[in-house]
Amino acid sequence: MQAQRSVVLPDSLLGRSFVLIALLLVFSVLASFQIYRIHEREPRARELAQQTISVVNLTRAALVNAAPASRRNLLRELNEREGIRVFPSVAGETLSPLPDGALFSMVSDRVRNELGSGTRFAFSRDADPGFWVSFFIDGDEFWVMLPRERLEPGFGLGWLGWGIGLFAIALGGAWLIAARLTRSLAALSHAALLIGRGESPPPLTESGPRELRAVSSAFNRMTRDLSAIERERATVLAGISHDLRTPLSRLRLELEMSGAQEQAARGMASDIEEIDTVIGQFLDYARGEAEETSETNLDELLGELAEHYTRRADEVQFVPCGTGGVRVARTAVRRAVANLVDNALRHAGGPVEVRIRQALGETWVEVLDRGPGIPESEADRMKLPFTRMNPARSGTGGSGLGLAIVERIAHLHGGRLELLPREGGGLCARLVLAAGVRATLQE
Repeated sequence: MQAQRSVVLPDSLLGRSFVLIALLLVFSVLASFQIYRIHEREPRARELAQQTISVVNLTRAALVNAAPASRRNLLRELNEREGIRVFPSVAGETLSPLPDGALFSMVSDRVRNELGSGTRFAFSRDADPGFWVSFFIDGDEFWVMLPRERLEPGFGLGWLGWGIGLFAIALGGAWLIAARLTRSLAALSHAALLIGRGESPPPLTESGPRELRAVSSAFNRMTRDLSAIERERATVLAGISHDLRTPLSRLRLELEMSGAQEQAARGMASDIEEIDTVIGQFLDYARGEAEETSETNLDELLGELAEHYTRRADEVQFVPCGTGGVRVARTAVRRAVANLVDNALRHAGGPVEVRIRQALGETWVEVLDRGPGIPESEADRMKLPFTRMNPARSGTGGSGLGLAIVERIAHLHGGRLELLPREGGGLCARLVLAAGVRATLQE
């Protein structure tokens, strides 16, 4: 059962690493801020309580010791210089309690312990905001108001700017860390894709953390081993091809000079030709395609191929469509189309039609026949090496490598091989060449 994708995290490793590291940084900053607030609360409450006690005691002492005529000027000076206002307590005044919070609770407890249990507190008096503390002079109760800013230091735009800057730096660091971790994996993925297409990737750079160095080193060793195996296989099959084709040539010569009956000679010659074709397919599949690409006119290339079949009296029709230059491996594409035409002639007979089309920015080379076709459920299986279909398209010889060779050539051109039912019956074998198209093809 396929695992469901996360609906929150991105699909890429880079995105997921960045998001997780960023979240870790954010939570770490928030946790650090909360820890700071908790540990800073008690010394801050002690300092605020001491300031409040000092203000109340100094205000009371100044009022008690000042002459009655100068008290008004004293109160005005306290208000203008210190922001401290003093009012007598009156009946019917409206008070609002202090907000719930550990800081205000600790400050009020310390102030009450110093000034007396009868000390009252308010956060506003008659809709006048402030930190209000009561005190007594000869039995009369007074209120002293301190600005709220002394208990609630604000975080201005400067703090906000610093916070945004630090957060941006943290996100940038998270992105660099995630990108560094995934860069080697991206190179490894690209190299694996090249190997899957039959190409030899350049060696990976063995740098970075120990684990990534180990993976890159192991992948480089695997690439070298695969290349060595491919070379050895090509060498062995080339030797086998040479060793088998030499006696086949002698058999042809002896058959021509044997004077055997025409029908028997024709049958044996056909068998020899079939063996030679199978050997050629084995060799083509084993050696892969290392041909350089070049600008090629597909109309001319496929026209020459159609003339070859016409000389053999095969019913192969090519419909030119005025293609421009396409950058392909010329010999490989010719071999691929020839394999498709041979399959069509072998399994469906004539006539066979070859045509070129352009669709969705791709070049399509289609080989169409009117044979029994291939069921849609068997199309992918028929592209595997050494695969024949039974009974519709088997029993007529061949190595089972023709379509596998075409599939490999298509992948080398960034394309694919499609086996589709033809309208009206038959098969449409479509070779898609997606890489290297340089000119617009006309329908």
